[in-house]
Parts: sequence; structure tokens; C-alpha cells
Amino acid sequence: MMNSMDGLSSAGASAKKKISSDLGVITSSSAKIWQSRLSWRIMLAVFMTILAIQVSVLSLTIKNEEKSQLATLRETARQVISPSVMGVKGDPLSPPLTQETANRIINTSIVDGVAVYSSRDFAVISLHGDPVGLRVASLADAMNEYYSGDGSFYEIVLRPSEINQGNGDNFQPYYVALKLDSTNIGHALRNYVWHSITVMFLLSAFVTTVLMVALGRWLLEPILFMRDNLHEASRNPESPQIKDSPFSEADEIGSAIKIAQNLIRQNAENIRQIKSAAQDQIHKLAYYDNLTGLPNRILFLQKLAEIIRAAGEAQSKRHAIVTLDLDHFKDINDTMGHSIGDTILRAVGKRLRAALPEQAIVARTGEDEFAITMPVSDTITPKDVAEKVHGLVKGEPFKVFNQTFQVRCSIGLATYPDNGTDPDHVLKNADIALNRAKEDGRDTIREYLADFDRAVQQRFQLLNDLREAIDNDELALYYQPQLDLKTGRVIGAEALLRWFRRDNSKEGGSFISPAVFVPVAEQSGLVVPMGEWVMKTACKTARSWLDQGIDIRVAVNVSGAQFQQSDLVAYTRKVLEETGLPARNLELEVTESAFMNDVQATIGTLNELHAMGVELAIDDFGTGYSSLSYLRQFPIDRLKIDQSFIKNALDNQDDASIARTIVALGHSLNLRVIAEGVETKEHESFLVRELCDEVQGYRYSRPVPNEKFIEFVTGYKGDLTTFGA
Repeated sequence: MMNSMDGLSSAGASAKKKISSDLGVITSSSAKIWQSRLSWRIMLAVFMTILAIQVSVLSLTIKNEEKSQLATLRETARQVISPSVMGVKGDPLSPPLTQETANRIINTSIVDGVAVYSSRDFAVISLHGDPVGLRVASLADAMNEYYSGDGSFYEIVLRPSEINQGNGDNFQPYYVALKLDSTNIGHALRNYVWHSITVMFLLSAFVTTVLMVALGRWLLEPILFMRDNLHEASRNPESPQIKDSPFSEADEIGSAIKIAQNLIRQNAENIRQIKSAAQDQIHKLAYYDNLTGLPNRILFLQKLAEIIRAAGEAQSKRHAIVTLDLDHFKDINDTMGHSIGDTILRAVGKRLRAALPEQAIVARTGEDEFAITMPVSDTITPKDVAEKVHGLVKGEPFKVFNQTFQVRCSIGLATYPDNGTDPDHVLKNADIALNRAKEDGRDTIREYLADFDRAVQQRFQLLNDLREAIDNDELALYYQPQLDLKTGRVIGAEALLRWFRRDNSKEGGSFISPAVFVPVAEQSGLVVPMGEWVMKTACKTARSWLDQGIDIRVAVNVSGAQFQQSDLVAYTRKVLEETGLPARNLELEVTESAFMNDVQATIGTLNELHAMGVELAIDDFGTGYSSLSYLRQFPIDRLKIDQSFIKNALDNQDDASIARTIVALGHSLNLRVIAEGVETKEHESFLVRELCDEVQGYRYSRPVPNEKFIEFVTGYKGDLTTFGA
């Protein structure tokens, strides 16, 4: 029994709480109604509408009120005059009012003037008080009345029937024209208007209030409730705190609120689902490689950091960190297409993930770069891990679209904690070892050594110094003469870049070999502005030679990066125009490997340069991989035999055959052939026998500054024998 009572009490308390909550919502909404701009607009519209209707009614009724007041005034005047006239007996033509009676009436009543007319011939019988404007000369005039414009007086005509009203025995045959004081009518009308307006205002306010309460309960409160729901949904769309609707779903408004609340909840659920999916997608994009599905560099570093934290301060566990780069992968993309390259990348990642232990972390960290880390022990060394990875990549060829690709890779190896205890540091050291593996010929493994880091630092310092040298105009050009083997005369000079890097030594600095700083410039992109400076400076110098009567060409080396990245044709034209050097006095030397990536574009560029009159030469011919079919299409003027063949031609028959073949090939293509690296008389004699056209080398002159070069040209008499043995 007690349990039942408790249950009833609990149910009753819940019901009361629910009713109280609903009443609270309604009360709150009712308060908001009078704060709502919409409510006030509706109230004002309703109030003004009702007021306008009542004003219209008042404008129609005020005339009737005026007529009623005038009728009352007429009746009052009749009641004043009739008894005085009715009491007179005698001749109908004698005045019905004595002067005394008339004065009394005028002084004590609303009558200000009296004019009495005979009913027989409408003759004036008597006049009293103020003049009366109305004249009675006929029966028609007896119907007239006049109300002054300012409302001060009202003139009427009392007919015999009105005067004798209620007394047929003593009929008085008179028409009495009266001038009545009507000032009270204006006051009465004003009072009537103000009274009516007050009633109208109160009535309008009452009706408006009643209507607002009804509209508020049935329309505005639900709208405000819905607005609060929508505001909460816009403020917190993911988890809106909306209250249950206290309005019945039986009508349109309650049903609309229910639908809106369902939509708000559905929208919140959709947002949560979309947000969750987006977060998953963002996490995947941020931490995983889209192509292979492997962790990316960021996630790899995070996992490596977790491994390091798990190892703790003891650093007892060792991990191998392997970075690998697919050798010449760019060639696959360029020749076979990116779809083939992407398939190979996916296959490499899949093979590494499948073959390595579960605890190994495999990531794709670059375009064709991967990183692997896994624990090592006394039985499995870091070198074992690197060799296993190397074997996995190069072991079984990859088959893609019925084609087989044998992929090679370069590998860098670092060990935690031996080569670093910070994730970024140890991975950087593995990358440094990878770069050394690529520099050492690729398809090999290099373990990180401290010397590698020092070499990187030295390269970085060299790059900074080179930038400063370019900015401070510290580079210089030296010139090495080129001679015609048949005539012996100087026909040109090759412009060679020299860099004297200043330091705090006793000598003030030292020359840096182009073999050292040019590769650094190529890797950093500095080779393009540096090459442009070389061309411009060489053309200025050749122009000065021409002004001194030295009409020879200047040969400028163009790097592969300069050939591919810059607008070589436009820049060459600009330099020739600015320096005034004839195009025939400029020769551009390009290595054959520099333009083999895009042969058709190369042919177009060379044709434009040749059309300008610039001479073209293929430098270091014989060391690259150019196709003879393409060579026939190049508009070149000269082949340049690499100095390595000339240097060994006297002792090595293979090199002698190569040099001999190049000369013959050049002549068969109607090209001139120049040999560099000529150091002895024997070298010169060999080239003379092989009918080589031109030479340059230490036998004639080392590269020298411009002043020394001018001295050489002006002092040389054109006799090759003067250079001795």
C-alpha cells in the first residue's frame, strides 16, 4: 500500500513538474510576446485598423449629432415662443408679442431676435431684438433655416402649425422667424467628439489586447518557441539543447514545430556523422599516403617518437631506420607514364609491408622514397634489415600491364639510439646516408657516418658562400683560346667560370674548383642565374674584343637546368641586343645529356637559336647517350671531343678509335670538330693526322683572365710551332 502511495506521489510530482515546466515555458513566451517587434507591429496594425474604422463611423455620425442638436435647439425655441404667442387674442394683424414680452424672451432665453409675419399676406407685423436674416415672403420661405459658419447663431422659421402644436382651439396665424444663440452646439459637438474618441480608443485598446492575447497564445508564442529552437540549432548545430514542444500537434503551428524539431535533430545527427567521417578522412589525409595507403612522413615520425618514448631513458632497445629511394624512377614516369609509376610504387609498398615483420613500420615519405623502422637485436643487425629491404626491392621484377620492370634502389641506414635520439634527427641522418648512397653510384647501401654530416654541413656552407659570391659579384670569367689546326690562327675562346672564395687566410682566399661548386649550383637552382651572368659577361667581353679588332667567337657553356628551366632563346636575344655583339660571335655549348629528356622541344629551341645566327656545339661528345638519328636533326655547327679521349688517345687504342670516329662522324654530318685537352705536341700531331678541325688545351694556353687573353691574342703570330714541344 505504501509503495502504491509512493508511486502515486511520484507520478503526481512528475505531472506537477511537467505542468509547472509547461507553464513556465508559456509564461516566458508570454513575456517575450510583448518584447517581440513582430508583436508590436501586429498590435499597432490592429489598433490603427480598429481606430480608423471607428473614426470613419464618427465622421458619418457627427452630422447626425449636429442635426440632432439643432433640432433640440429648434424645439427649445418653439417651447419659448409658442406660449407667448398663443396667449394673445385679438386682431390677427396686431403684434402677437408686446415689446415687454419680447424683451423678456430675448433676455432670458436662447432667442436673440424675433420677426413676426402674417400668414395671410406674409406682411411683417413686428420685429424685436437682433435682426433676423431670414425673410418670409412665401410658403417656400417658411421651410428655410440658416446655421452660421462659425456656429454662433441659428435662424429658423416657426410655422403656424408648430406654434399652435397641441392647441387647435386657439389657432394663431403667424410665421415667426427667430435668430437663436447656437454657441452651445459647438461645445456639445466637441464634447461628443472627445467622448466618442475616448470610447473608440478604449475599445480599440481592449479589442487589440484581446486579439493579441489570442494571437500570442495561438500564433506568436509558437513562432517564438520555434525561433528559440532554430537559434539554439544555429548556435550549437551538432548538439542543440531544444525543449519539448508544449503546443498541441493537432493544429498547423504545433505540427510545424514538431516537424522543425525533428529536422533539427536529424540535422544534428547528420552533422555528427559527417564530422566524424570528415575527421577520419582528414586524419587519413594528414597521416597516410593516398597512393599506397602506408603511413606518411608525419605519422612515421610520430610512431618513431612513440618508440623512443617507450624505450625510456635506458635506451636499451635499438631500432634500425632505413630510407630508400627508387633509382631513376623519374625516367619511368617520363617514358612510361605516371600510371605505370604509381602502380610500381603501390607494388613496392605492398611488397615491403607483406615481407617485413608485423612490428616493422613502413611509410612512404616522398615521391619515390620509403622509410622503414623495426627493432634489431644481436641476431638481427641494422645492416641485416637494410640488406633485406634492398633485396626485397631489387629481387623479383615488378610486372605491370604485361611489362616487366627491374627496379633498383639506394638505401640509407641509421640506428636509434646510436645515430640520434630524436625522431627528426635520426631520420635526417638516414636521409644523409641515402644521399651518400646515391652519390656513390646508386643501387647500394650506406650506413650513416659522422663524416657524412660534416660533408653536408660543408656543402651547405659552400652553397651559402656561393650565393654571397653571386650577390657580391665575386665570380670571374677566364678565357681559353681555341685555334684552327689548319691555319694556326685563334678563332675563338671558351669562357670558363672561376670563383676565388675569400677567407681570413694569409693568401686572402683560394680558388674553388668548378667541379666542386657547379654541382652544388645545379642542385640548388643557382646554376640558372649564374649561367645568365656568365652569358652576359662573356658577350660584353667579346664585344670589347671586337672593338679592339679581335673578331673571334666566345663559347659559353649552357647547363641542362638553364636549357630546360629558363627561356634560353629570349634571354640570348636580349643579351645580344644589350651588348651589341653579333650573333655569329657567340657559341653555346650544351652537353648531349642536357637536352635528351625532351628531344622535340630541344630541336625547336636549337632551331630558334640557330636562326638568330648563334653557333651551337655539343660539348663532351661521346660521353653521353645521344642517338645518331636525333643528332642529324640538331642544327649544330660543331662537335667537341671530350678531353678524356684526347688525353689517353696516344696510349689507349679504344680512346684513339673513339676520337677518330667522332672526327669522321662530324665530317660526315658536315660539322666541324674541336678537341679539348690538347696538352702536348703528340696530341696535336694525332689530331692533325685525323683531320680534326680545331683544338684547345694547355699546349696553347691555360684559361686566363681577359687582360692576359688579349695579350695572348695580340702577341700570337699564328704559328703553331711556336708553342714548342
